[in-house]
Amino acid sequence: MTDQTPDSLIPYDEIVQEALRAVVGRVLGSVAENGGLPGEHHFYITFKTEAPGVDIPKRLIERFPDEMTIVLQNRFWDLTVDDEKFSVGLSFNQVPSKLIIPYSAITGFQDPAVHFELRFQAQDGPDGPEPHESAENDGPTIMPVEDGSNVVSVDFKRKK
Repeated sequence: MTDQTPDSLIPYDEIVQEALRAVVGRVLGSVAENGGLPGEHHFYITFKTEAPGVDIPKRLIERFPDEMTIVLQNRFWDLTVDDEKFSVGLSFNQVPSKLIIPYSAITGFQDPAVHFELRFQAQDGPDGPEPHESAENDGPTIMPVEDGSNVVSVDFKRKK
């Protein structure tokens, strides 16, 4: 017997990533249908600003050329959700903006109210994405969740 894991001919990592991103779509769809967030729920959504299908104002791309995090809590509007992407209105420094974000661009989803977090594989280098500043869209500042909570992290690095 060998300790080496054979390469899979089934793209399990892609299938799991797609399924986890569908969780984000389902949650956002529920919020859109119900006209707002229930209780104390609020979301941090991190995404690649230059990913295919992302449509955000140029000034945001200039400030966040790789990745940014938005907060959906009190001040957002026109949340629309479909099978491939979502769009939402947010204000940045009192300037209203419409953002269109495909689920494939999302690298993180967090609901601090219930200590729930999903992290997705970055599509760039082997060490993942570069650190980035928060987008600071207008709204209250929330402290991040404590470690050891309901965090789901999937890493499909293969042993060679």
